[in-house]
Amino acid sequence: MNAKTNRLRAAANAIALALKQGQDCDDDSTPWKWKPSPTRISVAEQIAGIAVDVYRMSLSARLFAYARLVRLDKPIGTLLLLWPTLWALWLSSAGRPDWNVVAIFVAGTFLMRSAGCAINDYADRDFDPHVKRTRDRPLAAAMITPREALAVATVLSLVAFVLVLQLNRLTVALSFAAMFLAASYPFTKRFLALPQAYLGLAFGFGIPMAYAAQTGEVPLAAMVLLLANVFWAVAYDTEYAMVDRDDDLKIGIRTSAILFGRYDVAMVMVFHALFIATLACAGLIEGLGRYFFAGLGLTAMLAMSQYWMIRDRSRDGCFRAFRQNNWVGGVAFAGMLIDYSMLAMP
Repeated sequence: MNAKTNRLRAAANAIALALKQGQDCDDDSTPWKWKPSPTRISVAEQIAGIAVDVYRMSLSARLFAYARLVRLDKPIGTLLLLWPTLWALWLSSAGRPDWNVVAIFVAGTFLMRSAGCAINDYADRDFDPHVKRTRDRPLAAAMITPREALAVATVLSLVAFVLVLQLNRLTVALSFAAMFLAASYPFTKRFLALPQAYLGLAFGFGIPMAYAAQTGEVPLAAMVLLLANVFWAVAYDTEYAMVDRDDDLKIGIRTSAILFGRYDVAMVMVFHALFIATLACAGLIEGLGRYFFAGLGLTAMLAMSQYWMIRDRSRDGCFRAFRQNNWVGGVAFAGMLIDYSMLAMP
């Protein structure tokens, strides 16, 4: 190990030395001139240090880097993906879901969110080092390589697909669309003015899959519920984008926070209102009662309370509002759960 490490450092030092000792070519017949700069030397020395550090990483350190890559330390994204899936599982079964299907969807949600994070960091590997919030991510900090990030995403996606194969053909067919949405979302920030809407489709595609798994079809209620999730995702991810707006403007990333400009706070509230109204429509279609709508009232109060968190557009306030959406999704699900429980009572 030490001999190989020394050879790697020696090679990197040789690169740095070559940069230091470069000479001008004064021959007029030569169409180029090359002159080293302190910047080139600094970069070479940094590459040398990073290469050695990566090479010498222990297995436990590498596994820890993978865990951070898939955000095991930040479960909020998994929960925001899980709540809509649970809504659909309960609504599609009138409150009596198949527990094997529930287990498959919960595990699949975790796996695909983790794979999505790895793909996202691969797609943003040239941007993340320039953003304050993301510069310490494992790939941005060169703790792992782009190839490793792709390998992690591939393995997790394959495991999720194996789980889906236990379900019916319609659900398996829909899973291909879900995988495409998850893999392509990170790249939409280059050309879509409102990538948060695309995120809502990706995060909500467990909804039609849940209906398909339990009913064998994708009815109107599923599409209404998916639309509600798109509205919700635009609201909460705009809050998230407001945290990074200054950095995103510098590097050319497109987000809803940039699109909405000075109307960003108002638009977050508009999309929260659309989310609540559309979720109410889904509840009416499925015949839910007063307990669901009482829970939806609490959900609306939570969503509207975020105005006071984001009105001054502070990074901490916007991020706090974003995280509170876990409670928004959870309270909405609790309303469904209680409503079906009361209906089941004699």
